[in-house]
Amino acid sequence: MNGFDLYPAIDILGGKCVRLVRGDYTRETVYAENPVDMALRWVEQGAAWLHVVDLDAAKSGTPVNDRIIRDICARVPVPVQVGGGVRDIARIEALLEAGVSRVIMGSAAVDRPDVMAEALKRYKDRIAVGIDAKDGRVATHGWLEVTDVPAEVLALEMARLGAERFVYTDISRDGTLSGVSLESTVRLAEACGKPVIASGGVRSVEDLRNLAALKDRGIAGAIIGKALYTGAVRMDEALRAVGGDAA
Repeated sequence: MNGFDLYPAIDILGGKCVRLVRGDYTRETVYAENPVDMALRWVEQGAAWLHVVDLDAAKSGTPVNDRIIRDICARVPVPVQVGGGVRDIARIEALLEAGVSRVIMGSAAVDRPDVMAEALKRYKDRIAVGIDAKDGRVATHGWLEVTDVPAEVLALEMARLGAERFVYTDISRDGTLSGVSLESTVRLAEACGKPVIASGGVRSVEDLRNLAALKDRGIAGAIIGKALYTGAVRMDEALRAVGGDAA
């Protein structure tokens, strides 16, 4: 049976740990002045992975939070996956050198397929393809641009290039506590035939149970953000729901 991992989300904007609503940079809530403290908190509560996004880099393409990312990787004893503005090989190498275990590439899958092909060839399973969709269409550059590319089509193309893992976000649900998009996530997993980490909309333990129940259909994990930060879901509850061990 396939495994299922839980990924507490740490979104960094202006050096702080924040949550946005549907990726809207004007709808920001700051949950911690120091993202490293938040990383340590989730690990102490039992997290076996962390999901970190550099929102500044996602928007501008320019990394400004590398010191924080490096500090997180140095101080937590669990693997960290990082996304946001990763659009060339040099950026991948910088993140891996900083201690990142898995690098998520999103916009490059649409804008720079040659870079994606090289990255997947060179780094294999240390690369995950991030597919963020609005009404089934892929969005790029911090979700500020929506393309005409269907999410499933892009996933299949990336799988053919060698992608072994995907992160799928339904933008309409991200940061809203409105529930996960089970159907579209499964469709993506079945289209590409690869493990998919679900992101966006987790509001309850029941959402996590429903996702974990689909692990044999390709759902390999869930990213949880606002539900943890607001207390709607506790870490121990979340871990039990997906079959993990609570701290």
